[in-house]
Amino acid sequence: MADDMNNAPGADTGGEGLSEDLKRLLARAEADDEGTDVYVEDAEDDEESEDDGELEESFGTVERGESAGEDINGGQLQISEFGHEMRQSFIEYSMSVITARALPDVRDGLKPVHRRILYAMNESGIYPNRPHKKSAWTVGEVIGKYHPHGDFAVYDTMVRLAQWFSMRTPLIDGHGNFGNIDGDGAAAMRYTESRLARPAMELLRDLQKDTVDWQPNYDESLAEPQVLPARFPNLLVNGSSGIAVGMATNIPPHNLTEAVEATCYLIDHPDATVDELMQIMPGPDFPTGAVIMGSDGIRQAYETGRGSITVRAKAHVESTKTGRNRLVFTEIPYQVNKGTLQEKIAQLVNEKRIEGISDMRDESTQKGIRLVIELKKGVIPQVVLNNLYKFTSLQTTFGANNLALVDGVPKCLSLPQMLRYYIDHQVDVVTRRTRYDLKKAQARAHILEGYLMALDHIDEVISIIRSSQTDSEASERLIARFGFTPEQTSAILEMRLRRLTGLERNKIEEELAGLRQAIAYYEDLLAHEEKILGVIKDEMREISKKYGDKRRTEIRAAEKDLDVEDLIADEDMVVTITHTGYVKRIPVAAYRAQKRGGKGVSGVSLKEDDVISEMFIASTHEYVLFFSNRGKVYRLKVHELPVGTRQARGTAIVNLLPFEDGEKIASVISCREFPDNEYLLFATKSGMVKKTVMSAYDRSRRDGIIAINLKAGDALLDVRRVREGDRVIMATTEGKAIMFEEDQVRATGRDTSGVLGIRMKGDAQVLGMEISNGRGDLFVITERGFGKRTPVADYPLQHRGGQGVYTIQMTDRKGKLAAMKTVGPQHELFIITEGATVIRVKTDEISQTGRATQGVKMMSVADGDRVTAVARMTSAKKKPARAAAVAEGQEALDLGALDAAGEEDHVDIGAGDTGLEDLLEE
Repeated sequence: MADDMNNAPGADTGGEGLSEDLKRLLARAEADDEGTDVYVEDAEDDEESEDDGELEESFGTVERGESAGEDINGGQLQISEFGHEMRQSFIEYSMSVITARALPDVRDGLKPVHRRILYAMNESGIYPNRPHKKSAWTVGEVIGKYHPHGDFAVYDTMVRLAQWFSMRTPLIDGHGNFGNIDGDGAAAMRYTESRLARPAMELLRDLQKDTVDWQPNYDESLAEPQVLPARFPNLLVNGSSGIAVGMATNIPPHNLTEAVEATCYLIDHPDATVDELMQIMPGPDFPTGAVIMGSDGIRQAYETGRGSITVRAKAHVESTKTGRNRLVFTEIPYQVNKGTLQEKIAQLVNEKRIEGISDMRDESTQKGIRLVIELKKGVIPQVVLNNLYKFTSLQTTFGANNLALVDGVPKCLSLPQMLRYYIDHQVDVVTRRTRYDLKKAQARAHILEGYLMALDHIDEVISIIRSSQTDSEASERLIARFGFTPEQTSAILEMRLRRLTGLERNKIEEELAGLRQAIAYYEDLLAHEEKILGVIKDEMREISKKYGDKRRTEIRAAEKDLDVEDLIADEDMVVTITHTGYVKRIPVAAYRAQKRGGKGVSGVSLKEDDVISEMFIASTHEYVLFFSNRGKVYRLKVHELPVGTRQARGTAIVNLLPFEDGEKIASVISCREFPDNEYLLFATKSGMVKKTVMSAYDRSRRDGIIAINLKAGDALLDVRRVREGDRVIMATTEGKAIMFEEDQVRATGRDTSGVLGIRMKGDAQVLGMEISNGRGDLFVITERGFGKRTPVADYPLQHRGGQGVYTIQMTDRKGKLAAMKTVGPQHELFIITEGATVIRVKTDEISQTGRATQGVKMMSVADGDRVTAVARMTSAKKKPARAAAVAEGQEALDLGALDAAGEEDHVDIGAGDTGLEDLLEE
């Protein structure tokens, strides 16, 4: 029974049945869903048959739609299976949303609510040349006559039609608060006023000339147009967005002039390709401007109807008087809320996901957008800009989906298809208008011909009229005598006596001649479609000339995904890490070279009881592997470390790495790559060593990865890179050192403990480990600043696990051995004390002595202070001296400096150091 009812022509529980087009659309939509059953109209449905059987048992054999009794109010009851009723009702609802609410018509680019607002305002005479009218009045007019929906829905639509940042060519001229790009809503409809904008009149032009089809309104008391004449391609110019049931549309706006010219080009070249059309209309033109990155997404949208278009805010960099930079955004992507955007930027800054921003303010005015972001000193603007594009809506993706109604059926259209449908619509509009004008001209010419004939026999005509008893009699006698038509006789009977003058006759003859020319033109136009197309082009170009403007959105070549390293100079940095976990990076040029025995310059301003534990040179593009004392490794890039001044303490490492309680940095190495033929050698305080291939550490995790499996009570001390043939040198605090081949340490996995490297007595601990190729020198220095440089070849090659040999004669005056480094003649050394004094010494200025010698004084260490670390770097080439007066015992480098008195520059902690660059005058 259900199948019988469902298959009955025009049968429907709620009214008339669906059109065949909509049924086919539904079938296609369901067929697109893989893995789901497709409902076929003529197929048998066992489940419904069973349900129908149950209904028959209860009510007897009753055809759906027939009476099944009366309800309590005397109405007729009808039988309907619930599942089918729900399905049918939802289909009708879906089709109503698709065809009558959410999707625009391809011909005029308007949804029904847009069309009804414009038509209602046009019918009410709210023209551009008349005063504004209350928006509430217009909303009421639309709801009462054409659009039986909520007033807020209609008003919100009208508001959007008036917003410059929503519509490329606004169709409503709003007066009052119609919202802004910051997301502030419009004022209530009782406060605002509106009228039609001038471009909207071009959509409504010739509406009264039978150019479109009409339909009854919702209560069939009035008629409304099914579509507007739309004398310019509004679907492209203003775009559209909407969500229907199971489908959505998102068509970007375009420049009016470009859209008109592209339409004209397709008229002249019906087989034009997308590439040819893109030469004229290269892409969308958003009302808020901004920049489209690349044309691939545009081409895909134009060819297939779907595409992804990357839109980026337009920004430039300004410099302040203080030497800082600021980012200024003057255009933002389409449909981006500027207020929400600012909140997002502030949130990212507070969460430290974007660094380098010191302030943000909105300087936008009625003249345009100006969002200013102040940067901290020394920050690279492009790095911050790239992060803003990455994490905020300053760069968005516009997902184009060119879905529009074609003859009531939604279709995804390419650019040529959209233009062809619009051209077909315009051909129909101009043809119908021409026929209308031709009919009017012929009717008027027919009347004028009757006038002239009557004037030629005016006396007889007057005599017939005067002798007739009624109008009907006069009309019949005139028709019988002169052959007039009823229309002509009616006009003659209504003609005023002043038309009988000779001057009026001349006017009639002139008007008739003009009408005959117009009739000939209209007939010729209707006979030649190419001339109709010519009229369409001329009228569109006239509209373009009146309302077109320059393109706002710039289209640039697509950029690859920006890598931060592409925006950062590859330069050496001095990376400093303190014992309490503060890290910073400083350009190498901030330090200057001194000869042996100099006092040095202040390298870092430390808090009480803090000491420098690590100091090394690395490029900004290198990775930094942070090995913790608990055997874990964390990875960052050098440019991700905070930049500091020479006296700055730096940033706490816990703000950069997720250290646990009691965890601190044990060793740090830098590298650009993780080769398979190189290894990392680990050393612990208890003398254990472990070797693991570097590629095992080519991975990152936020909470780090295991680097070495430590035994209870042990701690990681040092990590170095080794290659095949390298030699390992380990030294202890008691002045002993051991050297053995790296192949004595078998390579093991990442999560292993290793083997014994050096055996120690008492409370001695390993203080360091170095890797050597057998050449060069080993530099060692004690806590009191006594050091020496000894050839590595002077150290005997031993087996792993031995006690080693003395590397310097130890005395109480020298203190314990503090640090060791392998050096060559090309190296320079940074010697750092616990009190944060730094001296820079060239290795070739250090005397080369034997292995078991006393050493010489390398640095004057104050009482209570002690040497804690040594870092090395490759010397730069010598440059011409910049200072004429250089203190004895010092060398003037690029950024070296002398104070005003010409004495050695020694800056105590906390002193007001103005910077070495500022001190260099001569």
